[in-house]
Amino acid sequence: MRDYLKQPNGYCVASVVYGALFSLAGMTGGLTVKETPNFPKLISGNYLSEYLKLFLILLLILFSKSSFAGNIQIEINDDETYSVKVARVDIGDTIHWLSNGEGHNVEFFAGPDMTSLPKGSEIDSDHSVIFNKSGIYLYGCTPHANTGMIGLVVVGDDLHNLEGIKDIQLSIVAKTVLERLLKTAQSN
Repeated sequence: MRDYLKQPNGYCVASVVYGALFSLAGMTGGLTVKETPNFPKLISGNYLSEYLKLFLILLLILFSKSSFAGNIQIEINDDETYSVKVARVDIGDTIHWLSNGEGHNVEFFAGPDMTSLPKGSEIDSDHSVIFNKSGIYLYGCTPHANTGMIGLVVVGDDLHNLEGIKDIQLSIVAKTVLERLLKTAQSN
């Protein structure tokens, strides 16, 4: 879904609209009252070009990159797994964890700034986090992390805190899973 939301199609549409409107304004000499006699007085003449500028600014805001921030959904499954093991997002993207089973949650164990990890979720609750700092985040299910129910979020393709993630104290099973996830994170 993230890839779909970040397709350049939105930018192409915006470019075409902007280009068409700028061409229209240029061809009509700014759209004056003589070319637009049927417009009410308030939006005719020089005001029309101001409205066109306002319209273009609103389109720019509408199609700006922040409007295309990504969203990923990760299901928390009954079989003690997350549907996406290594999630890749950009700064400002959101991950939604959807609870599909009982007795599971999302808790962050490590990240680029250990003093301000994202808040975890309650057991059996959906959870959402907007990622505003680049780096690797290690999360898992509080009751089942030791059995390997963990996942990674890589924000901005930034692996600067990789060694810190490797040093997190986990059970032998979880450490084995983490090593596999880190290989996946490094290979993409």
